[in-house]
Amino acid sequence: MAEILDGLKVSKEIKAEIKVEVDKIIASKRRAPHLVAILVGNNGASKAYVNAKVKDCEEVGFQSSLVKFPSTVSESELLEKIDELNKSKAVDGFIVQLPLPDQVDQEKIINAIDPRKDVDGFHPTNFGKMALEMDTFLPATPFGILTLLERYNIETKGKDCVIIGRSKIVGRPMSILMGRKDFPGNSTVTLTHSYTKDIEEYTKKADIVITALGDPHFLKGEMIKDGAVIVDVGITRVDDESPKGYYLAGDVDFDSCAEKASWITPVPGGVGPMTRAMLMKNTIIAYKTSVYND
Repeated sequence: MAEILDGLKVSKEIKAEIKVEVDKIIASKRRAPHLVAILVGNNGASKAYVNAKVKDCEEVGFQSSLVKFPSTVSESELLEKIDELNKSKAVDGFIVQLPLPDQVDQEKIINAIDPRKDVDGFHPTNFGKMALEMDTFLPATPFGILTLLERYNIETKGKDCVIIGRSKIVGRPMSILMGRKDFPGNSTVTLTHSYTKDIEEYTKKADIVITALGDPHFLKGEMIKDGAVIVDVGITRVDDESPKGYYLAGDVDFDSCAEKASWITPVPGGVGPMTRAMLMKNTIIAYKTSVYND
């Protein structure tokens, strides 16, 4: 049976490390790092995620602010708020929770964020720096996966790594980062997607499989080789007859894959907590590089 890559455990360790830093900052009579989240509309998943981020800020000692807009908000109103946050000396980093309503151009909103405050790591400037292996904010989920692999000392150099899914938030940046000259990295990377024929041909040969597809139980045990490392980014609500009415499922058929894999992430408790922890990590980095933090 596979050993567990415990994202919940590692995320707690990271937040504890950040809290030590913040306590030192406050003890030296400087202000705490400040993270702002912009939430548009009443999407249940988005609200839950933003609320969890606010709780994380409280745990590590950050100041946090939540800016809410109705789903009818205009693009110009959002851009005005972003401009205000960009200019604020009291704000180190901020995020705009996605997705946004149809009347708002998501790309325009992301591009309007000052790259120095883009703690989600989505701005083209930060993405470009990442691709060029320059110091920058990494997207929180890929950053979390790298950190999880690093903390468990998972060997990646020279390994065959298959990424399933090519989203701008996870799959595409993950493919770049796993191929970079660093640890974790130095892998031979194959990026697969909806037009890839016979994905199983690739996953059966892979030493590492990272799946971010959003298709419950897609990756079965017969699709991987013995000893593979499996990282499951997917999380989907699947209806059932439990009191809650649903359960959370990853892209990986956990039971069958755990019988063959060497390491595997659970859902929940794997990649999700790491994503939130790395948003805190990016915020402390933004604070330390800010000219306003004194």
